[in-house]
Amino acid sequence: MTAATTRAAANLELLLSDFSLEMTGKDVEELDAARPAIPAGTRINVTFLGNEDLTMRRTAARMVRAAGFRPVPHVSARRLESRAALEAFLSALRVDDAAEQIFAVGGDPGTPHGPYADALSVIESGVLEEYGVRQVSIAGYPEGHPGIPDDVLWPALEAKHAALTGRGLAGEIITQFGFDVDPVLDWIERVRDRGIEMPVRVGVPGPAGVRRLLRFAARFGVGTSTSIARKYGLSITNLMGTAGPDRLLHALAADYHPERHGEVKLHFYTFGGLRATTEWITEFRRNT
Repeated sequence: MTAATTRAAANLELLLSDFSLEMTGKDVEELDAARPAIPAGTRINVTFLGNEDLTMRRTAARMVRAAGFRPVPHVSARRLESRAALEAFLSALRVDDAAEQIFAVGGDPGTPHGPYADALSVIESGVLEEYGVRQVSIAGYPEGHPGIPDDVLWPALEAKHAALTGRGLAGEIITQFGFDVDPVLDWIERVRDRGIEMPVRVGVPGPAGVRRLLRFAARFGVGTSTSIARKYGLSITNLMGTAGPDRLLHALAADYHPERHGEVKLHFYTFGGLRATTEWITEFRRNT
């Protein structure tokens, strides 16, 4: 075994040592089925979608906690109709011991439903600390955002980092998923060059149907050129097939340099289902 192979194997174990997952408010039954395959204490992000209400989001976060995992509820800034709505959500989470860690994001609506235009405005509101939030995850876009130019994204990332630091809140970055490690690692280097040392969780798509993966990629502006698809293992000509991120993870482990990229972990987007993703991770770790 070469030194490079040994280093890649060590990196892969490091990257997988504290992975996180994502679920929606509708995935409570799926969580119960996936529970045996998920390591105790795993961080599980709970989405804040437009078709979910407070009860659904709260139930999901509470079930994550009850199952022995760490809930990371999403706060979608532009979906919040008022400060009172934010306080009601955080208050409910605090009662359920699920408010310590959140993920703050602008969200899908083009026009804010209330006073919060973006994640920064939620962070700067001071409401988070009042309800026991201690760590805030924020979004990163290695391949850019389909609706926000880079000359806006970079200052926004720096402003959120500064706001979290100034308020004494721990922070981390969770990136949008992608199929190519090169733009991700290049982007992380640019983050470090800007003096942002927060941990980065690289977004990884869980195993799912090719058609579904391509649909999400188109929605979020993720590159799916023929060369990228081939590198990842996607078959553009067989949309009925499925694909997992094994090639992506091996490539990431080979090119990840902790001294240059800082602390990096993995965040799995469970497009193919929470149980399918966790079972895939278990099998992948067993075979590597």
